[in-house]
Amino acid sequence: MGGVRLWSGAEAHIDCLAWQGFGLANTLGAAGFPNGEAYRIGTADPNGAVSRLFVRQTIGLGGRQEDVPDGQLALAGRQDVSRLTFTLGRYSAADIFDVNAYANNPNTQFLNWALINNEAWDYPADTIGYDTGLTLELNQPQWALRYGFFEVPSLPNSLTADDRILKWPYSPTGDGPSQSAPLSKAWAMAAEFERRYAPGNRPGAVRLLAFLNRADMTGYSAAIPILEAGGADANIAAAKSYRLKYGFGLNAEQEVAKNVGMFSRLGWNDGQEQAYMFDDADYTASLGASIDGAAWNRPGDTFGLAGAANGISRAEQKYFEAGGLGILAGDGNLNYGWEGILETYYSYQIRRNLHATADYQFIGDPAFNSARGPVSIFAFRLHWEL
Repeated sequence: MGGVRLWSGAEAHIDCLAWQGFGLANTLGAAGFPNGEAYRIGTADPNGAVSRLFVRQTIGLGGRQEDVPDGQLALAGRQDVSRLTFTLGRYSAADIFDVNAYANNPNTQFLNWALINNEAWDYPADTIGYDTGLTLELNQPQWALRYGFFEVPSLPNSLTADDRILKWPYSPTGDGPSQSAPLSKAWAMAAEFERRYAPGNRPGAVRLLAFLNRADMTGYSAAIPILEAGGADANIAAAKSYRLKYGFGLNAEQEVAKNVGMFSRLGWNDGQEQAYMFDDADYTASLGASIDGAAWNRPGDTFGLAGAANGISRAEQKYFEAGGLGILAGDGNLNYGWEGILETYYSYQIRRNLHATADYQFIGDPAFNSARGPVSIFAFRLHWEL
């Protein structure tokens, strides 16, 4: 990981990723998967990728300035509070949208997917969580407005982008006559409004998210009769076409007392098309608390406790009942129930940049199936930063 200044207000960043192994149960069987560091594709051999490679241009609009601390994706300095920022390249949409001070980073905070991001947001990403796009952000002292436009994968949960967004003109079959389709086939958009406030000098924020995706997706209403007629092994390719998927999210954080913060997320999507990039949930809700160890004279420690619930639409229920499969859910049958998650962790600071974490999770009705689980999961995390 590294960054460099290019010219006034401009930075370039690169981040490389290496991984090996498989998530619990081959990263299947729970919509709220218990490890945010596990990718949906495992590998027995070491694998690597450039996860981020982007340029950021910040244009100051004058007025009061603020310090920018040195970070993994930021260079230390000062910038105008009122500013316009452009980010172009490969990065994670979750780097910019749906962030939360208390539940956003599986390296240091909660591990479960349902507590890291809004699970109802099928956010633009390849199978390791990154994508190519352009984001614009207008920041003001008390609010911010963001908009992003991204590529989507060519297949659900895959690494290869659907380049119909880029090729113009294009050939539908790859060898026939070209047709004009400027930016019309496959893309994802997200917009977010953030309002910051500090009642009683205790900081808080509310973020409202809306998203719209277009991809070559399976529609549940088209796939269900095929599965009902031919069984779980039926070929449902005919149910695929370029479709729209949309949804909304709410993200809130609030310091409620010294060293104590609370957070919550709510999410909903239309539930008529397959999960394509992130997770099978159509509805989600979470609520939790994070307590800084300064409350017991351990300022580098953190205690977290949170719960989440995930649900799916009636159309997706019928799809799973007929034998359909999602990204993480679906085993040929379904006795529907809301997936419930409880997670608690304690992060212990060994040295300034070294933390050890003990984590416990309880998942009821995993993958929306009351015939499965409940399951208890214990984890240990060792995190070191240079």
